[in-house]
Amino acid sequence: MQEFSMFERLPFRSQEEALAKGGTMLAQRKHNVWTVTLYFLNNSFVELWSGETVQVYSTFKKSANVVDILEPYADEVDVGDLQDLW
Repeated sequence: MQEFSMFERLPFRSQEEALAKGGTMLAQRKHNVWTVTLYFLNNSFVELWSGETVQVYSTFKKSANVVDILEPYADEVDVGDLQDLW
């Protein structure tokens, strides 16, 4: 998990590069004015919240329940595809 903690400390541009190189995009959804994209990186989940003028990465605590993370994306995520990630 230490490798993932480093992701959180990276500048935005470096986070963007890390996801482009090693992340797997799992699903995308709309939430109000935001487009939220779920990624899997270093055995953890990352969300990219994109608005008209801003983008923000958010991460989940190690203790977060995978079902709770995936629930908002239930219509988009094929659970069978996730088995290849672990």
